[in-house]
Amino acid sequence: MPIKNLKTQSKLAYCFYAIIFASITGCSHQITQHKISKIFNNSAINQNHFTGFALYDQDKRKMIFAQNESKYFTPASNTKLFTFYTALQMLGDSIPGLRYLERNDSLIFWGTGDPSLLHSALKSTKVYDLLKESPKKLFFADNNYQGNFYGEGWPYGDYNDYYQAEINAMPIEDNVAKFQADAQGNLQVKPAYFQSKLQPDTSFKPKNYMVKRALFENWFMYPTGKIPSKFKQEIPWKTSPELTISLLQDSLKKPVGLVKLDMPKNAKTLYSIASDSVYKYMLLPSDNFIAEQLLLVCSSKLSGNLSTQAAINFSKKHFLNDLPDEPQWSDGSGLSRQDLFTPQTLVALLQKIRLKINNDPKLHSLLPSGGVSGTLRNTYKTDNGVPFVWGKTGSLSNVYNQSGYLVTRKGKKLIFSYMNNNFIQPTAAIRAEIARIITEIHNRF
Repeated sequence: MPIKNLKTQSKLAYCFYAIIFASITGCSHQITQHKISKIFNNSAINQNHFTGFALYDQDKRKMIFAQNESKYFTPASNTKLFTFYTALQMLGDSIPGLRYLERNDSLIFWGTGDPSLLHSALKSTKVYDLLKESPKKLFFADNNYQGNFYGEGWPYGDYNDYYQAEINAMPIEDNVAKFQADAQGNLQVKPAYFQSKLQPDTSFKPKNYMVKRALFENWFMYPTGKIPSKFKQEIPWKTSPELTISLLQDSLKKPVGLVKLDMPKNAKTLYSIASDSVYKYMLLPSDNFIAEQLLLVCSSKLSGNLSTQAAINFSKKHFLNDLPDEPQWSDGSGLSRQDLFTPQTLVALLQKIRLKINNDPKLHSLLPSGGVSGTLRNTYKTDNGVPFVWGKTGSLSNVYNQSGYLVTRKGKKLIFSYMNNNFIQPTAAIRAEIARIITEIHNRF
C-alpha cells in the first residue's frame, strides 16, 4: 500500500477517535436524569420518609430530574416565596406605610399593614415623623383590617414564642415585647409601656428561666429569684386597637384618638421604606411577622381593607394561574400546616421570580446564600469563597425543605426544590443530607 494512503488512513483514524473521545469526555459533564437519580436514590435518608425533588435547567428550560414532583408537601417557610413574588408584582419600589386624611384640625390615619414602624432592624421613620411633626389632632381609624390576629391553621400553643407575632393593621416595634436583665439584675422590657404589666410568680418554676404571657392578656409572669445576666427573650403581645393607641401615645408623647371611619378614596398615601430592604429582611432570617404583614400591604393596593385572603386570592388568579399544580395557600409565612405545595410548583415559582427580577446578582442578594448569609450560612460551604446556592429554607417539626437556585462548577444554572415531610430523624441530619446532595451536583456538573 502506498505510504500516502497509509498516512491518509492514519489521519482519518485519528480524527475518528478524537471525535469519539471528545464526545465521551463532553458527555461526562452533561446532567442526565440517570446521573441525578443515582445521586438522589443512593441516599439512605431519602428512603425512610416522604421526599420530593425537582431539578430544572434554567437555560434549556426543561426538568432534568423529578421525584414525587406533583405530590403535595407541607412547605413551612418556603411559603414566603409566594409572598415574595406577590409583593414583587403588587408593590413598587417603596412600601405604602400609611393612608391618611387631613380634615380641618384633624389628621385621620389608617394602617396599611406596613411592618416597618419603629421596627428593630428596618429603621423607617417616615410614618413616625409625619405623626410626630403634625400640628393637627391625631386619630387612628382601626376598622380596615379584616381578619384574625392569627393566620389560618396557626397553633395557639405557640402564642408565647417570638416567631408567632400577631397580625394587625398598624404593627409597632415588631409586635413583640423584648425582655432582658439590666446591670442591676432587674427584669426590663421594651417598650417600657409593658413594665407595669410584669408580675413575679412564686408558683411559676420553668426548667430554664423564661417569661410567659397570659394567653389572652398582656400580663407577663416571671419566676422569682435571680435573673440570668445574659437573659433575653421576645414575646408577642396581644394586639388591640386600644394597645396601638397607647403605644403610639407613649412613643409620640402626644394624644391619639380612636375612630371608626371608612377610608375615603381620596386618602393620601405615605411611603415608608424601600421594598427590597423589607424583602431581604423577610427572606434572610425567615421573618414570619414581616411575611404576614406584607400580604396585608399587598391587599391595601386592592381596596381600603386589609385581608390576607384577598391578597392570596388575587395573586392566585392574576399571577399564579399557570403553575403546574394549584397551590393550597393559607398564610404569608408558612406557619400554617394548611399550606400545601408541590416541588414542581415551587420550581416554576422560582423561575417566575427570576424572570420578574431579571437580575441574578440582585436576586441572589435578597436570598440566603450558602456559606455566606441567612438561614443557609451554616448549611453549605462556599467554593473557594464563592457561594453556589441561594434559596429559601422551610422548617417545622418533622418538616424541612429547601428551594432555590444552584450554579454548578461548569456554569450550569439550575433551580431545585427538595422537600422532606414526616421524618423522625433530627432536622440537622436531613439538612446535612440535602447540602451533601446539592453540593455533589454542584461539584460534578
